[in-house]
Amino acid sequence: MEVSFESGALRASIAQLLKEGRKQILLNLSGLVYLDSSGIGDLMHTYRSVIKCDGERKVVGLTDNVEEILKITQLHQVFPESKDEPTALQSFPSNGSKRKTRLEIVRPSKN
Repeated sequence: MEVSFESGALRASIAQLLKEGRKQILLNLSGLVYLDSSGIGDLMHTYRSVIKCDGERKVVGLTDNVEEILKITQLHQVFPESKDEPTALQSFPSNGSKRKTRLEIVRPSKN
């Protein structure tokens, strides 16, 4: 699934996945080149939503800029980056009740 990192799009996508019972979520942030306070807020909100549903979220593909922002804000401890998608997906616990979902963040299209 691909989602633009526009205001509310990430929250809505995560909420829909959780509603569908998809509780193991991998965010590929390679398309995210800039992260401001609103984006940090969205990441934190979705993180809390996943945790409240007894889920787990992992991230891959941090750009240097986004990784630096996460380090400055100490959020790299909350969002540890996995080496790559296959490694991240394999690191989720095997549990038949939890379905793994890959969510890729893409740049908003310019209309």
